[in-house]
Amino acid sequence: MRSSQILDALSLRIFMTLMPRVHCLLFLAAFLCLVAVFVAGDGETDPLYKDCVDQCKKSGCVGNRCFQHCKFSSDGKPIDGPWYTNEPLYLRWKQWDCQTDCWYHCMQSREEERMKLGDKPVKYHGKWPFRRVYGIQEPVAVALSALNLAMQFHGWVSFFILVYYKLPLRPDKKTYYEYTGLWHIYGVLSMNSWFWSAIFHSRDVEFTEKLDHSSAVALLGFSLLLALLRAFNVRDEAARIMVAAPLIAFVTTHILYLNFYKLDYGLHMKVCMAIAITHLLIWAIWAGVSRHPGLWKLWLVVVGGNLAMLFEIYEFPPYMGYVDAHALWHATTIPITYLWWSFVRDDAEFRTSTLLKKVI
Repeated sequence: MRSSQILDALSLRIFMTLMPRVHCLLFLAAFLCLVAVFVAGDGETDPLYKDCVDQCKKSGCVGNRCFQHCKFSSDGKPIDGPWYTNEPLYLRWKQWDCQTDCWYHCMQSREEERMKLGDKPVKYHGKWPFRRVYGIQEPVAVALSALNLAMQFHGWVSFFILVYYKLPLRPDKKTYYEYTGLWHIYGVLSMNSWFWSAIFHSRDVEFTEKLDHSSAVALLGFSLLLALLRAFNVRDEAARIMVAAPLIAFVTTHILYLNFYKLDYGLHMKVCMAIAITHLLIWAIWAGVSRHPGLWKLWLVVVGGNLAMLFEIYEFPPYMGYVDAHALWHATTIPITYLWWSFVRDDAEFRTSTLLKKVI
């Protein structure tokens, strides 16, 4: 009895020591999210850039580089109509056409001139001047998105094997763990989100941007729902529906707004940041009052998640044209994903053992 009291006192003291620091970190991230200003680039208004694009539209060339899919006659007039209708079908389908090539090469040419003058990079059409690699617009972000996808797949498969093949099952072959189905949905949404992230960063067009943003907010919304259900131990199906309905309605409305009304990146980032901070705050509070065996992993995820969000709030130009703040955010989520699925497996083992003790 005495050792139990000592353990409780020690846990309380650790909790009282850590919680103020975590709260400060969480509120700092929230404050930075609210005050951050996303400044639009002005590269497309540069007269030299505009002249370069205009000349490219007329000639199909930027300097000594000419594009085969920009077809013009000897007098400079488009063949069989405007230049943008002369693209091969496969080029029009993936939007890698004459216009985007003109934008890209004029941007790179202008940035080389700016660099010689000691000027900092600027955004063009709202995007940083990345360098392509084999046609991929943001190769580092694509590679890191693929690694995140692989980590999510590994985590989900390891969770599946644990709950169905390593832990005891009920007589009806269902798992004792009450949140198995929810984590399966989370795994699918996570893999879907990182898949479209890789596609979007390889080919940034309106279609892929909408799918990337929609997949991301769907994952964040479900993550918040899962945090609420697990933290408050909501097991009744009717209660789960009551909690899920308003959140699903909000996320669905936001997705419909982005896809069919206005693709507002600023609003989208505010919504995602608000959901992410609320999600991490719920897990932080639950970790502070719980005696879960995997708490240290959860604390690392909460703290790491808050620090990672700083890369999303304060961006900077891509280093050497390849690595920007968003790519670094992709890098930080790889170890966080590993720890997160490890905590989920610990939670499945913990809840299963607790329920088995009650059955016995």
